[in-house]
Amino acid sequence: MADKKRTEGLPEPPPEIVVAEKKKIFDLRRLFFLFLGLSFFFVFNYMPPLPDAVDPLGAHFPLSKEGKAAIALFLLAGTWWVFEVVPIGVTSILIGVMQALFLIRPAKVAFRDFMDTSVWFIFGSIVIGMVFTRTGLTKRLAYKMLTIVGEKTSMIYLGCFVVTAALTHIMAHTAVAATMYPLLLAIYSLYGEGDKVTKFGKGLFIGMAFVAGAGSIVTLLGAARGAVALGFYNDIMGKNITFFELTKYMFLPGWIMTFLLWGYMMIWFKPEKKNIPGLRQKAQQLYNDMGAITGKEIFVGLAVLGIIIFLSLKSFMPILKPFDKSAIVLVSTVLFFATKILTIRDLEEIPWNIILLFGGAMSIGFCLWETGAAKWMAINWLVMFQESNWFIFVLAIAFFVMIMTNFIMNVAAIAISLPVALVIAPYLGVSGEVILFASLVTAGMPFLLLVGAAPNAIAYESKQFTTGQFFVAGIPASIALMAIVGLCAAIIWPMLGMPITLK
Repeated sequence: MADKKRTEGLPEPPPEIVVAEKKKIFDLRRLFFLFLGLSFFFVFNYMPPLPDAVDPLGAHFPLSKEGKAAIALFLLAGTWWVFEVVPIGVTSILIGVMQALFLIRPAKVAFRDFMDTSVWFIFGSIVIGMVFTRTGLTKRLAYKMLTIVGEKTSMIYLGCFVVTAALTHIMAHTAVAATMYPLLLAIYSLYGEGDKVTKFGKGLFIGMAFVAGAGSIVTLLGAARGAVALGFYNDIMGKNITFFELTKYMFLPGWIMTFLLWGYMMIWFKPEKKNIPGLRQKAQQLYNDMGAITGKEIFVGLAVLGIIIFLSLKSFMPILKPFDKSAIVLVSTVLFFATKILTIRDLEEIPWNIILLFGGAMSIGFCLWETGAAKWMAINWLVMFQESNWFIFVLAIAFFVMIMTNFIMNVAAIAISLPVALVIAPYLGVSGEVILFASLVTAGMPFLLLVGAAPNAIAYESKQFTTGQFFVAGIPASIALMAIVGLCAAIIWPMLGMPITLK
């Protein structure tokens, strides 16, 4: 009480003192998680050797010294990524550094993964989004969308999410996110809050990232994971799944999740404003002020459309399969600089933090794979359920893939878990199809970490949310995802004719 009386009537401390106190508190938190991640690494790396993983056929899979170190690095990187103790791109650099210093893999191998073709595909997709902004196509599309969806923030959410999900049916979700990101920035600029962080901003960008994953599972064009999974299934089971058969089973879970995520964003990130009065008229006026479409806009639109068509045909025409998708996307990058639509200043504005993030993701993914750590983890997890009910086993596989795909590229998560699961499935009388599709559903929707998918990291550039906020928002979404997988396996897929159990 005496302390309170002594402070009564005194002026408030200057703002800079308050800011300094906040920074001090944040630094203590940052240091705690920084050392927590390092503790995970050193404790796990130097603990005694762990028992072999044993599959249902009795084969032993020992965890090598390098494999144990890879898992330790996996724990370190995950902790630093979630709590953002350093910039996320710097954590990725550490992944390469630790592999070299602790002799997990040679430096030239660990750092070579940072230049993987998948990283370059992300780079090219980001450039496409940038050129849309530079030419004015982004604003033109944003204003037109707003004149259609109107002034209700709930309908703006829905319109953006539906467009995002639909586009991922015909082009890679990374490219869709890179294209939608500047469009959402243009839409958010009309919300009337400037660059201020808002619930509407969080919902708009996090929702776009989540929905890009949900839509991408519907066809083989949304991401490479589908083609890889079907290849494994064909090799192991001797059965071929067609393009349209995949869409038949994935359409409902993809779109159910899309609308479910819309409802979730309306609750979790309920917009501060129900309506933006006069938005439709303002958007129409801004669209009219832009005048007729320019030659640059037409050129960019045709160039990107050509790439989309080429990549789409690549899935159907064997003659086009040798062409790498990253090289195809990068043709547009070279073209835009050659025609001076983009300049050296634009190249300097590329979000290299995001590029490094995915370089590190590729490096840790290959590290877990090449050291045998990933297979050791998959077998140990899945054999725990080898005597379970078929439904529990299917959910266990889906859950493992969901967790792994948040840390490493989803193609690797599929490559790690699917072969093991398909070997165990017959012992439980479970059909291979339900294993395949349950894995593909969760592989496409990493809702916890930015590194799980390029759309997550692209959305992060909006600065509307932190990595921790993204992680927390992803927990209920991941629970809903597992519920949808259960619904599909128990009711929806059997109704569509999918065999669930072996007769």
